[in-house]
Amino acid sequence: MNIIEIKLENCFGIGKLDHKINFGQLNSNSCLIYAPNGTMKTSFAKTLDLISKNDVKSMPCDRVYDNRATTHMVNCDGAAIPIESILVVNAEDSSYDSSNKISSFIASHELKKKYDEIYLELETHKTEYIKKLKQVSQSTDCEAEFVNAYSQSPKDTFFEVLLTISKKLVTKPHTYSFRYNDIFDKKGNVKKFLDKNQKLLSNYLAKYDELLTKSQFFNNSRNSFGTYQANELLKSTEDNSFFEAGHKFTLSDNAEITSAEELKQLLHTEITKILNDEKLKKSFEQVDKSIGANTELRSFKTAIEKDNLILVELDKYEDFRKKVWLNYISTLAKETEDITKFYESKKTELEKIINDAKKEFSIWEEIIKTFNERFYVPFEIKLVNQEDVVLKQETANLEFDYKDPNEAPIRKDKQSLLSILSRGEQRAFYILQLLFDIESRKQLNLNTLLVLDDIADSFDYKNKYAIIEYVKELHNNPIFRLIILTHNFDFYRTVASRLSLNWKAAFMATKNDNREIALIEGRYRKDVFSNFKKNIANPKIFVSIIPFLRNIIEYTEDSSCVNYATLTSCLHIKTNTSTITCTDILNLMHNSFPSTSNQNITFGAKLIKDLIYETADSIEQENSINEILLENKITLSIAIRLKAEEFMMAQIPNSGALVITSNQTSELLKYYKLNHSDKSTIIILERVNLMTPENIHVNAFMYEPLIDISIFHLIDLYKKIKMFA
Repeated sequence: MNIIEIKLENCFGIGKLDHKINFGQLNSNSCLIYAPNGTMKTSFAKTLDLISKNDVKSMPCDRVYDNRATTHMVNCDGAAIPIESILVVNAEDSSYDSSNKISSFIASHELKKKYDEIYLELETHKTEYIKKLKQVSQSTDCEAEFVNAYSQSPKDTFFEVLLTISKKLVTKPHTYSFRYNDIFDKKGNVKKFLDKNQKLLSNYLAKYDELLTKSQFFNNSRNSFGTYQANELLKSTEDNSFFEAGHKFTLSDNAEITSAEELKQLLHTEITKILNDEKLKKSFEQVDKSIGANTELRSFKTAIEKDNLILVELDKYEDFRKKVWLNYISTLAKETEDITKFYESKKTELEKIINDAKKEFSIWEEIIKTFNERFYVPFEIKLVNQEDVVLKQETANLEFDYKDPNEAPIRKDKQSLLSILSRGEQRAFYILQLLFDIESRKQLNLNTLLVLDDIADSFDYKNKYAIIEYVKELHNNPIFRLIILTHNFDFYRTVASRLSLNWKAAFMATKNDNREIALIEGRYRKDVFSNFKKNIANPKIFVSIIPFLRNIIEYTEDSSCVNYATLTSCLHIKTNTSTITCTDILNLMHNSFPSTSNQNITFGAKLIKDLIYETADSIEQENSINEILLENKITLSIAIRLKAEEFMMAQIPNSGALVITSNQTSELLKYYKLNHSDKSTIIILERVNLMTPENIHVNAFMYEPLIDISIFHLIDLYKKIKMFA
């Protein structure tokens, strides 16, 4: 994996990128790219990530102009790169951290992705099924109540229990007049009442059995035929087809039943006779009175008053619970068949995924050890076993001990932990997935193009250096080729230094007006100021060194000294600005920087203000301008501000009498607004005030804002300020 050729067109924000990275010529396993915000970094990483996943539903495209043709080609040594050889890592991606609706077991990205896809499908099917089951049962917690009714083991799951019950459904389910929790309340108060009042209940059942024995229709033999059996018989014959076929029932007194209606009338008469028996009524009243003394059993009392015969079923409370659920489930026979068939179709695949995930345990153990040793976070990660919520098989899961130096550790789950961590600490947590993906590739010895997208952004410095050291280890591993993307210039310089990258292996990305991306030679990895001092004869650098020189004099002398004031007059319009020559500034440079004393300039007689404007004009006219060069941006920023101040002073009455000791541009803008209301001009002046200060008041160490800002924005602003200044 030596030559990586990348050709992209209309891939998100990238109009065109055609670049060949020859790692052999770079003499490096890594390629470092600094990309200012909005240039290409996110689009590049996203494009390669989609290529690696080969997701036909969401391939790279132009999301605004969908008619633009898209090209996304990545070749390795002259052939299309295998998609499994690309790994894109973004510490901003929290997909490893799962919500409550996604499985929480620890696995590689690929396994977990497959599992979660199936898991979500099962959850969707179950949610729809539970909605219907709740309508039938009116239970407050269908899933838990159903599973608890039939569960024989802690490993029983909703799907497994449903699969078992689905083979026992009744063809004509009974419809109950009560709500499930009226009889089977979550607090167990009904069961407690029945256990406490067993004598009353037994008395009622004895009276009931006695009445059955005396009934001409029912009996109480060993193979009892009671009200339940009679109701089942009635349901079996209610369509009258049994009788229409010429069949009939002959009762014990030789009476004949020849139609469903006759059977229904007889059954109603016999049950009414039983329920109206005075002894049974009195027995029921005793039970009812005991229930009424307990305010927590009001719903239960109402339910048995509607149907006294519920008490008969309650003699075997748990059996009745199962029977009730069986009838509820049977009511949804078609839905039950559909969901259990779907579960069976996925079960084998889920079991295979979990078994494969178990094989990864040893890698995770090593990764967690590495994480706990290297990263500075207020928690320690533990790898524990936890039962999978669908199949109740043991999988690996993470737990976290939150640490306070003065307190004992407190165990936290993932969600509560993430809610109290800083953004940088959260991102350190997400690095776990990166570590796994990379370590597993090491074990497989899989040659990999590893794209790191701002992997340490928002980290505190301790963790930033920890991840850089890890990147350095990857850089030294021959199976990896790294493309390191960042929009953080400090990170860019640090990585270049820590990885000892030569000048060929560090790039800066630029984008022109046609959205074409170019990767040019990286600059400013070391001190900019020392380079400026060697080239003061260049007009751009001569102008750009002024704010640096002003800073040095402020630090070494005093901001009230004459030299400091002279340099300030080069950056703001003062009474002496139009009298300062380039030779005056050159002398200050020679005095402050003796190493420049042998350098001369050809424009010494020019006024410094004129040189600034002339140089800015030349930059504006350049055809192929280098977007990165600091001297272009500093010169333009100085010229823009001077033009703006000249204009405002000319428009403010008695501006010469104003006493402004600091923030001159801002103060002039305030006075200008008091005297003028032209919005278009004010908008431009506000842009000047917003964009130029940090670009002028720079020092040798903090010049990232200048690299980030687009040279084209500054040129555009310079053109506009010249129009009325």
